[in-house]
Order: sequence, then structure tokens, then C-alpha cells
Amino acid sequence: MSSLSDEKLKVLAAESGIVLAVILGIIKGITALYTGSLSILSSMIDSLADAFSSVISLIAVKFSALPPSDSHRYGYGKAEALSAFLQAAFIIGSGVFVLYDGVRRFIKPEYITETTIGLAVMIFSIIATMVVISFQKYVARKTKSLALEAESQHYVVDILTNSAIIVSLIFLKYFDWQWLDIVTACAISVYLIWSAVILALKALDDITDREADDNTKKLITQALSETKGVLGYHDLRSRVSGARTFVEIHLELDGNLTLLEAHKISDEVEKKITEKLPQIQIIIHQDPHGLKENRLDYRLKGRCDL
Repeated sequence: MSSLSDEKLKVLAAESGIVLAVILGIIKGITALYTGSLSILSSMIDSLADAFSSVISLIAVKFSALPPSDSHRYGYGKAEALSAFLQAAFIIGSGVFVLYDGVRRFIKPEYITETTIGLAVMIFSIIATMVVISFQKYVARKTKSLALEAESQHYVVDILTNSAIIVSLIFLKYFDWQWLDIVTACAISVYLIWSAVILALKALDDITDREADDNTKKLITQALSETKGVLGYHDLRSRVSGARTFVEIHLELDGNLTLLEAHKISDEVEKKITEKLPQIQIIIHQDPHGLKENRLDYRLKGRCDL
């Protein structure tokens, strides 16, 4: 596995999600029709949502891996964030549908008598899902893929929802608690909607160029402090695009340095940063130390030191 490139790993992880979601969606759909269970129906919808999400993730992973072009010189990394946002929208829509059907069944009950097959299917679903989750989480950590992180979160939810469905079917089988199937389905839907909203907000952060996380900035500033000749810095800003992080920074150097000497210090800064953060791309601007200018840092604080 270590011989595979990051991009091939991401594609393989996305494809494994598609296969799992399609198989489980078909099995759960047949089971839902046979048993009449709303909770299994909600799980089937979730599996179909996962299949849709996995296809979107696969397209996004391949698209985001394209090299920069004349029209997109920063590359296509934001395709992954857009993918995550579309997945969230699909899940929210599916959750609302199940909630509607749950309310309808409270008003007009539909009784369930067959539960054994449902239990067997849900247990199989948990085992298969755990295998795929382990693989996708490994790849998401290794490649820093937002699309795969979003997809693996769906499957974590699947384990929780499938477990809840198993409990409700057991109570239905031995105590005839018909209402518990509806309550479980509605609870699953609410949780799916809540998780999807969080995912959508995270995707919007990337789409709208939110700053990189604090740990990334900490590593950058450490590299600056370790570089001889750097007297200060300002206007550090960053944005995330897929697995890449783009950083712009103004270095404050001795104003008497030659252009070549200033260039060598900038190269050393870039080297130290990329050693700590291999997926980073840096643009450095050199300023004479002590220069008065209208900096971004000042404007963000509502002042100008000119």
C-alpha cells in the first residue's frame, strides 16, 4: 500500500465507498420493502446518499488532482470543498424526507411483523462499513483529503444509525414496540441533518478562503524564528485548497542587504517551512525592517500606521 501514490490511494478509497454504498443500498431497499420498517428505509436512503456522495467525491478527487493550468494557476483543489458541500445538501434533503414519512406514520400507523431479516442485514451492514471506514480514514489522514474525510464521516454515522436500528428491531421483535421504529428513524434523520450542516459550514470555510488552522501558522512562525537574517514579518495570510495550503508573507530584512542576499534568506525561509509542511506553497515579499507602510495587519485592526 505504501507504494501507491496519494492520488491513487484517494481514488481507491472513494471507489471502495461507492461499491459499499451501492451494495448496502440495494440490500436495505429490498429489506425495507419486505419488512415495512421505516428505520431500515431511512438507512437505505442514507446508503443511497452515500453512493451519490462517493461518486461526487471520486469526481472531486480526480478533478482536484489536476495540475495548475493557464485558467486556474492555483490548481483545482477547491473541487473537494464543493463536493463536500453538495454531499451535505443531499443528506439534508434525505433527512427531511424521512422526517416527513415518520410524522405521516405517527398519524397513520403501518405495523411491522417481520424483523429477523432486518436484524441480519443491519449486522452485516455494520461489519462491512467498519472495514471501509478504517481504510478511508487512513487515506484521509495521509492525503489530507476533505472529500474523503466528509465521506468517512458519513460511514461513521452509518455505524451509529445501524446500531440504533438493531436495538429498535430487537424491541419490536420481543415487545412489539411499533412506535420505536418511527422514533429511531426520526432521530437518525435529525442527526444526519445536524452532521450535514456542520459539514456544509466546514466546506464553506474552504470555499471562502478561511485562514489555515492555528497549528499550521505556528509551524510557519517557528520556521521564521529559526532563520538567520529575518528581523520580523507581517501580513501573513493563508488559504486552503484541497490538500494544498497557500501562504503569503512579508519578511522584514536588513534594508542594506543586496537583492541576492535577501533572496537567499527568503529561500531559506521557504525551505524550513516546506520541511515542516510539505504540502504548502509560499509567496514571499521582502521589506526593509522598520519601513512605515499601510499593512494588511493594520487594516484588519482598523488602523493605519503611515
